[in-house]
Amino acid sequence: MVPVEDTALAVTDTGGSGISVVYLNGQFATQGYWRRVIGELGDGFRHITYDERARGKSGRSADYSFEAAVRDVDAVLAARGVGRALVMGWSYGAFVAAHWVSRNPQRALGAVLVDGAQPYDWLDDAMELRIRKLFKRLNWFMPLLHPTGLTPRLSADQMADINIQLGKLARVRELSPVLDRITVPVRYVVASGSSFGSHGDEQERIRDSLPGVCDRNPNIRISAKVASNHGAILRKDFRAVADAVREIAPAPA
Repeated sequence: MVPVEDTALAVTDTGGSGISVVYLNGQFATQGYWRRVIGELGDGFRHITYDERARGKSGRSADYSFEAAVRDVDAVLAARGVGRALVMGWSYGAFVAAHWVSRNPQRALGAVLVDGAQPYDWLDDAMELRIRKLFKRLNWFMPLLHPTGLTPRLSADQMADINIQLGKLARVRELSPVLDRITVPVRYVVASGSSFGSHGDEQERIRDSLPGVCDRNPNIRISAKVASNHGAILRKDFRAVADAVREIAPAPA
């Protein structure tokens, strides 16, 4: 457990002398989602995973903001004595990774962004209402799963607020400058189809923004477009995710 501000984060560090890879979870996921990717990359890398605030085995906090999530990357690296790292994020974690490498070019070896951090104006009043209704529907059973660590120890309103804040951060005027400032290698691994809570081709329209991102910044490339959807990508296409890491930082022979 790593003390951070008003809470403590559950951190797992494999140790070793290889390049440090820090894994940043989806907004309500836990560090266990990365196990297949870590197994594929093997012990040539040092793997650091952690549960975000009120997720998994980490403690509750008074601050669940996006900025707190970015600060927690620094806190975990400092606690583990890591100066430079490659960061990998899925979904919400991809946004955190993009912001962190944009702000820390001297400390970032690169980033792998897994089906997230795509600039698109998907949040409007109707979508905000849809998000709040969705989490209210889920709220009746999610507290029952809190003891298992499978669901976050957050209220429906808190979960909706986090998702709505992400929509604001995804807006083109907000996210595009962050991506344009990146000066280290970044690789996207992009899913296909829809995801939980999305309708029709919403997800594919969001993903269509990436070629423009790559055109503006030569440090950013799409490593792979895979067949699995957003929720299954780390489970079904973990090899493609690991390959994106190797494009940036090949494992030692």
